[in-house]
Amino acid sequence: MDPIAQFESWWTDAKQHPAITEPTAMTLATSTADGKPSARIVLLKECNDQGFLFYTNHTSRKSNELNANPFAALCFYWMPLGRQVRVEGTVTAASNAEADAYFASRPRPRQIGAWASLQSQEMATRDDLETRVTALEKQYDGKPIPRPPHWSGWRLTPQVMEFWAASDARLHVRDLYTRTDSAWVHTLLYP
Repeated sequence: MDPIAQFESWWTDAKQHPAITEPTAMTLATSTADGKPSARIVLLKECNDQGFLFYTNHTSRKSNELNANPFAALCFYWMPLGRQVRVEGTVTAASNAEADAYFASRPRPRQIGAWASLQSQEMATRDDLETRVTALEKQYDGKPIPRPPHWSGWRLTPQVMEFWAASDARLHVRDLYTRTDSAWVHTLLYP
């Protein structure tokens, strides 16, 4: 009856499956304040009782939408396992300490990239980005790279989780968990 534990078990299976090259990939769906949706793939960095954590530029389209409408949905699909997990909930910003620690663990080129990219803004030419990268590499040559103030994490706290497992004749197994106060309610759904 613990959907977080169930997710962690399935996620472990996905990480160990040789045909799944990016088990952390998840579709993140957001929407504007007036309900216009958008979706993209992001990478899950942590899952625990507090929720699902991912990192991004906080001036990006996705972050602007999360600031305007702090509700989102995630979808994991691990095709070789015949499993899908859907998660819906509220989103809050990660703490500065969490973001600092994760940023420090990133490879140096990704740290530079977080500074160089004006994520989701128009770019005249690819050379513009490469020029920014070169300048930042010179600026931080031989020095630690601090986390940009506009780069941090988002944590989705689940209110609904659905586990879908493929079955013969499209009679798939669907387990729905809905949070009420501090408890989870389990329901079976028709495929």
